[in-house]
Amino acid sequence: MDERKYVEIPGSGTHELPPLLVRSAPEDAPDREAVVYLAGEIVDSEDLVESEQPSQQQKLDLALHLTDQYFRLVTHWQWGDSILEWIRQCEITFQGQEQLRHLLHKDVWPHAGRSSFVDLLLHKDVPTHGVGVEQAVGMRLTFRQPPSIACFSNQFLFYLNSSVAGTAYRTWAGLNVEHLAHFPPDRFYFQVLEMGRQLN
Repeated sequence: MDERKYVEIPGSGTHELPPLLVRSAPEDAPDREAVVYLAGEIVDSEDLVESEQPSQQQKLDLALHLTDQYFRLVTHWQWGDSILEWIRQCEITFQGQEQLRHLLHKDVWPHAGRSSFVDLLLHKDVPTHGVGVEQAVGMRLTFRQPPSIACFSNQFLFYLNSSVAGTAYRTWAGLNVEHLAHFPPDRFYFQVLEMGRQLN
C-alpha cells in the first residue's frame, strides 16, 4: 500500500514541466586515451597490483578498470548537473502558474521541496541507462564541476564515490523533511532529451 504523502493540486488536469535536458558529456571532457594514461599513473603510484612484478597487461587492465569507473562518475555528475538545472527551471515554472505556486511554500502542509522533483523522476521511471538518479544528484552536490581523474585515489574510484554521493544526497534531501511531500506523478508531464556526445 502506497503511504506517500502527495501535495494537493487543484483541478484534474496535467501540468507540463520543462524538458529535462541531459548533457551527455562536458564540453572539455578528456578523451579515453588521455584518461587511461592518467589511470596508468595511478596504478603505478599506488601499487595496486599485488604481484611483486606485475605484468604490463595487469597494469593495463587495472588502468582500464579505473578509467571505466572514472567515466561512470563523470556520467553521474553530468546527469546530476542536468537534474539540478531542470529543478531550477521547474521552480520558475511553478512560480508562473497559480495552481502550482503554493506547492513549494513551507507554510503549506504538506509542501514539496527540491528533492520532490527527484522523487518525481523516480516515480516516472525516467530512462537513465544505469545512472542512479539520487547518486547523480549527490555527485553534483559534492563537486561543482567534474574533476580530473588525477584528483582521485583508486580507493575513491573503486569504493568511496558511491557512498560519498549517497551521503550528500541524503543530507540535501533530508533538509526540512518533516513536512515534505511528493508530487502526484499522474499530474505532471515532461520529456527527457539527451544531448551532446557520449562518454566512452
